[in-house]
Amino acid sequence: MPFDGPTLASVAPCAMVRRNVALIVEIPVPALSAAAAARICGTLGYPSKMPGTSYGIPASACKVGSILRRLLNSTCSKCYAFEGNYQYSTVAKSQATRLASITDDRWVEAMVASLYWSHIAHRGRKAKINRLIDAYALTDTREHRWHDAGDVQSRDHLCKIVAVARATPWLRHWLPTREVGIVKAYERDGGTFPPNLIVRVSAAMIDGAPPRALPHTSTVHSVAAPSGSHVCPAPLQGNNCGPCRACWSATVANVSYHVH
Repeated sequence: MPFDGPTLASVAPCAMVRRNVALIVEIPVPALSAAAAARICGTLGYPSKMPGTSYGIPASACKVGSILRRLLNSTCSKCYAFEGNYQYSTVAKSQATRLASITDDRWVEAMVASLYWSHIAHRGRKAKINRLIDAYALTDTREHRWHDAGDVQSRDHLCKIVAVARATPWLRHWLPTREVGIVKAYERDGGTFPPNLIVRVSAAMIDGAPPRALPHTSTVHSVAAPSGSHVCPAPLQGNNCGPCRACWSATVANVSYHVH
């Protein structure tokens, strides 16, 4: 699949000049250190089955999702964010810290700094940073996923996420959401999304059709994916993204995941 958006060859950070990568866009070093940024917005996640970084908040804070979770055969009825590693107290504490931080006036600045120190300066735990570098080598792109747990909380929250994406054009952002009302309210007020931020509206029900609210969507299927969908290949490759970056791609209208 061709990769749209910025690549390491087209947008090279100043921190990489020493590697003889052609410098086209200079990325300024943030005023906040990695530690100072984390104290404001919390830490980033480094999912082992997915490229890049993630940022999760408690799934219990989902608005639409909390309603869907009570509906049989909804895409939230078997939410993974209430199981496995998400049950550890350390994970729950980190998610709660992130949720509380989104109203902080310096949240955008801190998020931009955190993404810089992880993706550009490669500061962090060695094993996690090595995973990022391995992911870059597969596709020559950099990725971040919003809300591996949780969802957009408000129009202001969405505005801040958009601001972070605009400030990090060298990074591809994927925002899966069920908060159609918040997204549409943002658009009605004249809000737009930068090309490096893909907002995917998720279908409410298993085997449901792709939502019509936005051009980028996702579905969950039990047997066959909706016609024309990009079927997530993870179940066939060790539950890992591998080189696939469909979720972040503007050229992929619908991504369909097999029900867990």
